[in-house]
Amino acid sequence: MIYPFSLRHIPAFIVATSSTFGGLWPIFDAEGAMLEFGFPPHVARTPETRPVMLNGQARTTILGMLAYTFYFRGKFAEVDTLMALYGFYAGLMDSWIVWKGGNAKWAVFRLVSSWTLGFCGLVGLTASSLP
Repeated sequence: MIYPFSLRHIPAFIVATSSTFGGLWPIFDAEGAMLEFGFPPHVARTPETRPVMLNGQARTTILGMLAYTFYFRGKFAEVDTLMALYGFYAGLMDSWIVWKGGNAKWAVFRLVSSWTLGFCGLVGLTASSLP
């Protein structure tokens, strides 16, 4: 069933889309995906890191596909739960990794944006009855 779209669903679509399609990027360009993620060039250009990135991002793609699946089944509370857990935990880990890699500005951006999406999930924005 198709549910009426609401502006409060935008954060869920951001999470689902960026996870699904962003997770596919390393299949085609692992080095570019790692550089965009925030890894330092010496890490992104090391061939041994590519399978690790691809393996991790496969799981990210699964989370994005789950978010879409839950959304289109009308399971908005599940979308919010996924968004909260993913936003807070993955956001913290991603930011810490990027920070340790020496890209402090990008790490702060990642933390703020992911925690904003996590907060949207925590308060149940997708499932709320707001207009």
